Amino acid sequence: MKLKLARTTLKAKPKTIELSKIEEMLPEKSIFYFDRENPHKDLKAMIEHFEEEGYNVYMREVRYGLNEDEYIYEVHIVR
Repeated sequence: MKLKLARTTLKAKPKTIELSKIEEMLPEKSIFYFDRENPHKDLKAMIEHFEEEGYNVYMREVRYGLNEDEYIYEVHIVR
């Protein structure tokens, strides 16, 4: 499964990351930011995957502006 990481600037294109790469990064990093272009069902599937692996996963929307489309997803994945 491929997910889009949050943009680093407003005009940048989001970079993609594989689920396996996220698993590799977990020992060093537990907070990930994903772009609003990710389908909600893909984010839910990622959460379910990590919960089945024994992780606790918390996801929330982070708004960085007043417009409806100015948000990203913050995901915490911890053991």
